[in-house]
Amino acid sequence: MNINYPIKFKPILKEKIWGGEKLNRLLNKQSDKKNIGESWEISDVDNDISIVSNGALAGFSLQELISKFKGELVGEKVYQQFGEKFPLLIKFIDAKTALSIQLHPDDALAKKRHNSFGKTEMWYVMQADENANLIVGFKNDVSSEEYLQHLKNKTLLDILNVDIVKNGDVYFIPTGRVHAIGAGVFLAEIQQTSDITYRIYDWDRVDAEGNERDLHTDEAIDAIDYKAQKNYQTNYLKEENKSNEIVSCPYFTTNVFPIKGKVNVNHYDKDSFVIYMCVSGEVNFSYGNQQSEKLMVGETVLISAALKEFEIEAEVQSELLEVFIK
Repeated sequence: MNINYPIKFKPILKEKIWGGEKLNRLLNKQSDKKNIGESWEISDVDNDISIVSNGALAGFSLQELISKFKGELVGEKVYQQFGEKFPLLIKFIDAKTALSIQLHPDDALAKKRHNSFGKTEMWYVMQADENANLIVGFKNDVSSEEYLQHLKNKTLLDILNVDIVKNGDVYFIPTGRVHAIGAGVFLAEIQQTSDITYRIYDWDRVDAEGNERDLHTDEAIDAIDYKAQKNYQTNYLKEENKSNEIVSCPYFTTNVFPIKGKVNVNHYDKDSFVIYMCVSGEVNFSYGNQQSEKLMVGETVLISAALKEFEIEAEVQSELLEVFIK
């Protein structure tokens, strides 16, 4: 059975209290649900395993693919490190209203408490309404005592860093960094395979039954990074028809790839799968014996570690995020 083609998966759509309609309106994600907040594009989270939607492998789960093809799919080095667990979770997120203020534990804490990976992640802003913002980190260093006092007084925003954002802005969110996606922000998210979130403030909102969502005040105390950074936004260069690195960490590397015309791509230098997320326009992948696969805005493909060479063509100015593990 052949894995040497761009593999697509059925999106897993998540209804959220803060979700909206942009996933449907901008990316054509179809669902009977209302308030769709997340589209999980590639997932190996328990009970949310992605299923292949195209080609010879249609109907197979991501777990079945890894079990069958191992390093041929994910890369020998990646397979040695992660075994049959796919290491990344890939999403599109629509925040119609603000997400909770939250953070994620590191690998050691997540393993100890939840038998899970930690959750390092990054955001690539695809669209932002006027004055839409992200909360990322503290304005200045704080102590845990100061933090708890502000939490108690509902004055957390006084000590948090808030950035107005626009299309193309990138933020890297290491474990422990307090953060929240603000109302009107639509973005792509790359993260470790983990669904562990410590919610510390949820704007006092309630669900349809009048219940507040659980907060994780005690769990968060020793998971928070109380140090401030001078600047939280990631600066990067964007050269056309070239893969430009924007984030690289032990868990993933993400490049931005603006394309117009034809580009020959090879991954002989990598021992890893490669993921492409189309964040604007549309492209066509040509591979093998004159075979091709179109990737529209809002679609994601997994390129196996065995598929080393192909061509990407875009008739209109388009942009991909390229994700792999070094």
